[in-house]
Formats: sequence, structure tokens, C-alpha cells
Amino acid sequence: MTENIAGIEIPDTRLGRETTDLVRDCADQVLFDHSRRVFLFGSLKGRQRGLRADPELVYVGAMFQDLGLTPRRRRTDQRFEVDGADPARDFLLDHGRTAGEARAVWLAIALHTTPGIVEHLEPEVALVTPGVETDVLGLALDEISERDRAAVVAAHPRPDFKEQILRRFADGMKDRRRLPARSAVPGRQRRRRLDRDAGRGVRRRR
Repeated sequence: MTENIAGIEIPDTRLGRETTDLVRDCADQVLFDHSRRVFLFGSLKGRQRGLRADPELVYVGAMFQDLGLTPRRRRTDQRFEVDGADPARDFLLDHGRTAGEARAVWLAIALHTTPGIVEHLEPEVALVTPGVETDVLGLALDEISERDRAAVVAAHPRPDFKEQILRRFADGMKDRRRLPARSAVPGRQRRRRLDRDAGRGVRRRR
């Protein structure tokens, strides 16, 4: 049965199921739930903005975007975003997707911490970043109803998410030769924003 959360269907195709299985195998529950919320929040914002995207591609982008923070997938010689973008591209090509589609997902992941760019690209690229910004920073919450936010968080809870995601970033960055720019990555300067997040869900920014 296809899983439907806040009116958004989780892709129940071979590609979608194998994406879910791969990320479950690599990521802990915190990163898995975060990635699913990224897909759901990004899709809800896409619906609000009138963007029509291939849900499978958005799903792969959202689910792979933080693989570079996992012990099994992270490297020390490149940005963590690329650690997720490269395997996502190869995964899509192995599943028969075109080079253009794989490139779009690569860009969605590689740019997901870089605001001001993806909104000028195709929807499959544009929807991962707003999903991340919603879940991590609580940006533009007026685009998602409280009812839909509650449904997403009920399906994928975020207890103590502020501290948990900071810990994942710290662990994922500690051995890298060069730290990436942190536009949508939480740091000390964003703790006040993250403090506004409730254990049960994201609250509106003031």
C-alpha cells in the first residue's frame, strides 16, 4: 500500500523502495526521519508554489542529501554534500534514469546548503533545499499548513532534533580536510532559531 502523508505519496516504485532501503541501511533513525521530512516538506512547498516535479527524483534527492554525514558513506577529502550527490547519481543511472535526470538530482544534493540558486533551476533541483530549510531552520512555514506540518511530524517525529542534528554534523565534519560553507547547516549562530523548534514539530519563525 502506498504511504500517504499530508497528501504527499511516498514513491512506492522499485526505485522508491530501494531508495528507502538503502538509506535505512546507511543512516540512523535521526537522519532517516530528517530526510523523509525533507522530502515531505519540500513536496508540500512545491505544491504550494505550483511546481510539478518527478516525485521519484525529488525523493532520491531528499533521501540521499545527508548520506555524507553517515559513517558508511562519508569521506574526508570533499564536501559532505558531494558524498551524497555522487552515489545518488550512480544509483539513478543504475536504475535506468537518464544522465540529465541523474545530473538534476546531483545538483539538488550538492546545492542543498546553498540558498539563492536552486530556485532558478528545474523543480527536481529546486525542492530539496526548501525541505531542508523547513526542517532545520523553520523557514517559510506559512507555505505549509499547521495540519500538514503536524501530519509530517507525526509520521516522522523529531524529538530533541536540534541537538541530534548538530551532533550528526559535528561527527560528519570532524575528519574533513576542509569544512563546507554552512548556509543551511546548523551552527552556533543558528541555535536560537533551532530553539524555537518544539519536540513535536516545527513552529513558525517570528
